[in-house]
Amino acid sequence: MKATPAAAPRPSRARARTTSIAAFVVLAALVPTTASASGTQEVEAELPYVCTLPSGQLPATVRVSAEFPERAGAGEAFTPSDVTTTVELPAEAVADLTARDAAEVRAATSLAVGVAQNTATAAATWRGSAEPIALPGSGPLTLVTRGDVPSVAGRSDGDLTFSAGALAIDLALGAADPATADPGSLTVDCTLAEDAPGQGLLATVPVGTDGQAPSGSPSSSGPAGSSGAPDDDGRQDGPGDRRPERQSERSPKVLENTPGAAADRDDVPPCRYDEQHPPTDVSLNAYVTGYANVKKMKGAAYLPPSCVLIEQGLPVPGPPDPEYLIFDTLSYANFHYRERKQTPPFEATFLSFDFAPVKATMVLEQTGTMRIDSRMKIRLSDFTTITDTYVRAPLVLHVLDLEVNGTPLDVGSECRTETSLTSEDPDPANFPGDHLVLYGRGEQLIGLPATGYLLLSGGALSGEATIPAFTGCGSDGEDLDRLLTASVSGPGNYIKQVQGQTCAIAAPVFPSPENEGQCTEDLQPYEIPVAER
Repeated sequence: MKATPAAAPRPSRARARTTSIAAFVVLAALVPTTASASGTQEVEAELPYVCTLPSGQLPATVRVSAEFPERAGAGEAFTPSDVTTTVELPAEAVADLTARDAAEVRAATSLAVGVAQNTATAAATWRGSAEPIALPGSGPLTLVTRGDVPSVAGRSDGDLTFSAGALAIDLALGAADPATADPGSLTVDCTLAEDAPGQGLLATVPVGTDGQAPSGSPSSSGPAGSSGAPDDDGRQDGPGDRRPERQSERSPKVLENTPGAAADRDDVPPCRYDEQHPPTDVSLNAYVTGYANVKKMKGAAYLPPSCVLIEQGLPVPGPPDPEYLIFDTLSYANFHYRERKQTPPFEATFLSFDFAPVKATMVLEQTGTMRIDSRMKIRLSDFTTITDTYVRAPLVLHVLDLEVNGTPLDVGSECRTETSLTSEDPDPANFPGDHLVLYGRGEQLIGLPATGYLLLSGGALSGEATIPAFTGCGSDGEDLDRLLTASVSGPGNYIKQVQGQTCAIAAPVFPSPENEGQCTEDLQPYEIPVAER
């Protein structure tokens, strides 16, 4: 790969909507890829920005790091991984926040990224979030956010470039003394400085064959007499086809969801209310699915679609804020599988200690009701709506069967984690105890569809969990607790779960020429979501 001042690849190494419930984690690993797989370039870019704060326009430094493939095929979608955005704001920014009586800050970033190939362009948004941090007593304020980004596919041969653009930083402020007034929140808008190296270039990924076409000219990637990847309708561009509409079809594709196929309805468990679980006027149901990393295994595990039943709360006014109208909503939810508050059983295969193939059958079981806290903020300056949602779920991982190198091991009937999967809670004083925390943010500008996660329409949520030690594993005097604990348990396990559109039981929306389906005729969720990495 060619190096640029803004993004120098290091050597390859192993490595719309309106407001329902979360998604959850499967915590045993699939056969892992190595931590540093070949064909990967790691990129770091340090860029100058100018940010608008209450005290004026101030310089800031933004560092973006991510992993990209060294090369991709035409039409092949890939997702930049391990994306981290680090923003260093000057000391004046700290003074602006402490002037509001803030003692800590939680940051969420939204970075506009331009994607270009040959003469065609597209736009993506890279979002990140962070845990609260204390404001420093002096010096600059450093904010580090992480998150998932859309997949991208080049439509033809030629370099695919990624360039940073405008950056928005949402700062949720916390007071040193909870009894004092809420310091509210602040949105900081930043623009790329004019002297930014490479005009904000982050990375370059060659697409197609080794021979690259000159800039602005599609190169041949098909049989003689044709060029470019087939279009969605199956047609290919002819060599002399320069029509504007054909040029737009060559633009890189930015995909909100990683490509995949939804499960067939016959392969997912039923998700409906019944006599034992009668619905109310605020009842919703939805399917959730997704992946979770298992850090010790250097891999990810898949949770197939599971049913969740939700009781949606009513919005109440939130704390006063001079820049926003704020409303808070508290909802509750439970998994629902054969009258139990758990997921369906699922299988996962992994390599224990990098050499022994292990297959496990597991379920996630609730030890209490899931809690969903949503805060909707309407910005008074432009009426943009931002909704932050936290899902808190007490879940233990129960191992039903275990097989090592083809040999069954009797784990007994009580093999499970000692406590719930745990996350660092952003508000531990009000939410003590062991539970998993997943976070999602939704945004909506007037006149445009909403993006991100909202309770009713679903979307992606993410978080990080610690897997506790295992207990009760084994029989006939054989103790398997330490084996499972050593190979699986530990912190730093990233989770990404996807919830589908909910079905509102009291006011179902059935598919029609005018409406997308939200409910089936028997009041199950119409949408079966696709897991995203």
